[in-house]
Amino acid sequence: MNKKDFGLLVLILAVGAVVAALNPRFLLPINISNTSNLVGLFGLSAIGQAFVIITGGIELSVGSMIALVGVLFVDFIATRGVPWPVALVLMLILGVLVGLAHGLLITKLKLQPFVVTLCGLLIYRGIARFYTQDATAGFGFGQDFPLLEQLTTGKFYGIPASVIALTVVATIMWVVLHRSVFGRYLYAVGKNEEAARYSGIRSDRIVIWSYVICQVLTVLSAIFFAMYTRSIAPASHGNFYELYAIAAAVLGGFSLKGGEGSLIGVILGVVLLQELQNLVNLLGIPSSLNFAVMGGVILVGVTLDQQWGQFRERRLTKQAAQAMGSTDRNSVAAPGEVR
Repeated sequence: MNKKDFGLLVLILAVGAVVAALNPRFLLPINISNTSNLVGLFGLSAIGQAFVIITGGIELSVGSMIALVGVLFVDFIATRGVPWPVALVLMLILGVLVGLAHGLLITKLKLQPFVVTLCGLLIYRGIARFYTQDATAGFGFGQDFPLLEQLTTGKFYGIPASVIALTVVATIMWVVLHRSVFGRYLYAVGKNEEAARYSGIRSDRIVIWSYVICQVLTVLSAIFFAMYTRSIAPASHGNFYELYAIAAAVLGGFSLKGGEGSLIGVILGVVLLQELQNLVNLLGIPSSLNFAVMGGVILVGVTLDQQWGQFRERRLTKQAAQAMGSTDRNSVAAPGEVR
């Protein structure tokens, strides 16, 4: 855990203490369980978003993909009789194809990530609405899938299944990001893609894989959301969820310029966002201000990240100047000394 992560953890504890003091219901087991469940649901997509942001890109189609995958998955298993493991595999394949398409458009056609994923946001939402004719997709009366529901909405020793899934995924992705060659390449591409390419890194492949990983994790998140809500209105389901993912990554120390961030940080960012949402609910703040809170958090996070980066650059420049000055003084001959 680096300094940024530790500071974020302290902020989470401080906000939690304030909310608990203002409303003791914050510490009720049912509230903690519900909040942790939402952390698991949003955390999966936030990790995927972080893998894209670290390359200097962005993925704006997350919310629309959650809606599209949700309506397809529910329709397949509830209406068309497709076994849910088969439907899950089909959705994962869809995620791989979408991530591959985004990556290829960005790397081969040199389109801006913002443009590609913004178009994806519109396209996938439109397809979801067309597929259901703007009707809500859901389960019929009495329909249940015991094993699937236990794996997605159940609890294991009181811990929500989504939290367990997030823990497993976060552990794997932590190893990938911080202990693998691929992770080092991600940071290198994010810092300076041209330099990474000249050093022998196939930067195009790294970028493509980052979008594939993002979409696969988005699909997993969509399955959990679909089973959690049990009904999907394609026009509104998943709206602005990409902002939650981006905000969590930025709060976790991922620079929008790329090349920075830690996986622990993005998880803490998700926790802080859900804590703030819980604060809005428990303190009686109008729910219409939810997005205002989100926008404020993103603004503060980006501002602090930028200011911290500038401060660090100034400090490193000053240290380098001091080191050069010390070297120059040592190289000057002392009186009477022959050099």
